[in-house]
Amino acid sequence: MRKMRVLEKTIVLVLLSMLLTSAWAQDLMERLRERMVKTQIENRGIEDPAVLAAMRKVERHRFVPASYVSRAYDDHPLPIGEGQTISQPYIVALMTEVLNLERSDKVLEIGTGSGYQAAILGELCDSVYTIEIVEVLGNRAADLLDELGYENVKVKIGDGYKGWAEHAPFDAIIVTCSPTQVPQPLRDQLAEGGRMAIPVGESDAQELVLLTKRMGKLRRDLIIPVRFVPMVDSTGATY
Repeated sequence: MRKMRVLEKTIVLVLLSMLLTSAWAQDLMERLRERMVKTQIENRGIEDPAVLAAMRKVERHRFVPASYVSRAYDDHPLPIGEGQTISQPYIVALMTEVLNLERSDKVLEIGTGSGYQAAILGELCDSVYTIEIVEVLGNRAADLLDELGYENVKVKIGDGYKGWAEHAPFDAIIVTCSPTQVPQPLRDQLAEGGRMAIPVGESDAQELVLLTKRMGKLRRDLIIPVRFVPMVDSTGATY
């Protein structure tokens, strides 16, 4: 019986893959993506042309499980397995815009998840380094990013709290999970003049903040209240 269920699931996934590669499906997804950008992102004040172009180009439906493809362009997060989520499109765009990225910037992402945010960053910057603590998610994202041609995005399986010291300093850091305090290693690995977008706080009281390093000190600007999954170590304990 179990083998039959596995076979049935495989057949469904194959048929879904064939459907999504059809011209009709591609056109539908493109129209849904355009509507997402106009109604969820532009209408909420995101103005950076490069960010908008990246949000229009990257196919969010490629980064969600097959069972959620029909909801890929909806205005909310979606489960991606292992207790993790792909962020709401507006939050992805907002966190990207506040970093004020340039093509030459070297960016560190903490919390690869599905790889969607990394793909957006890969459209905007020459060098993107992204860390995922959940091995199955990190490997899946790495395979998909490689398949999609993002040679400028490097994926590491590891504890994002510690950053990626060998590639520091970073012009920008984006954190897609929430510690209760800004990790000291990330403070240290942010370049002078660099920007960090990070949700901080307990699960019921998180704030998305923008940190800017000036003369070795971090200026803190509040963006909006948010709710992200907590930042955890290899044992699952929260930071």
